[in-house]
Amino acid sequence: MRTKRRLWRWRSNPLKRREDVVEAWIVLLAWVVAVVGGAAAGALTAQATAGLLAQQRAHRHAVHAVLLADARPSATGPWSGRVLVETPVRWRSPNGAARTDRALVNSGLHAGARVVVWQDDWGKLVSAKPATSTESGLEAGLFGLGAAVATGAAGYGAGALGRLWLDRRRMARWDREWGLVEPRWARGPG
Repeated sequence: MRTKRRLWRWRSNPLKRREDVVEAWIVLLAWVVAVVGGAAAGALTAQATAGLLAQQRAHRHAVHAVLLADARPSATGPWSGRVLVETPVRWRSPNGAARTDRALVNSGLHAGARVVVWQDDWGKLVSAKPATSTESGLEAGLFGLGAAVATGAAGYGAGALGRLWLDRRRMARWDREWGLVEPRWARGPG
């Protein structure tokens, strides 16, 4: 009995209109896109994010650098004590050559201080250290969840818009049919 109620759209019925069949297919397709498409998008996004973060871990390396100038905050105030400032630094690239560039370091350090910066395989500075494997797993999971929700919401939204279009079409059809029937009823009995 309960299965019959859930699948009422698919039963044969002499009063079933073409719009009812189209609506049944729209609802089915919207659920398939929302569930299957959302799961697939989430899994693919999580896998791609995990791969990208693993690649960053493999190709970013910590090196010691020397500050070439004082790291002074650009503003003063209660929040200026522990900010990152861009300061020139010198370090050795993987091939042993001395390199100079600007890196974000803690404010308050003086010229000559040793700091840890991160470089790629070619000796170019990168903005931040790579995420740990735990952080990567969490980040990949969150990106995957976001992609799954976004895909599911898009599928559900498309289905809702399709049903809205069908409802408007049904109402217009009913208005036309009522326009044909109503004059006969307006005359009254007799």
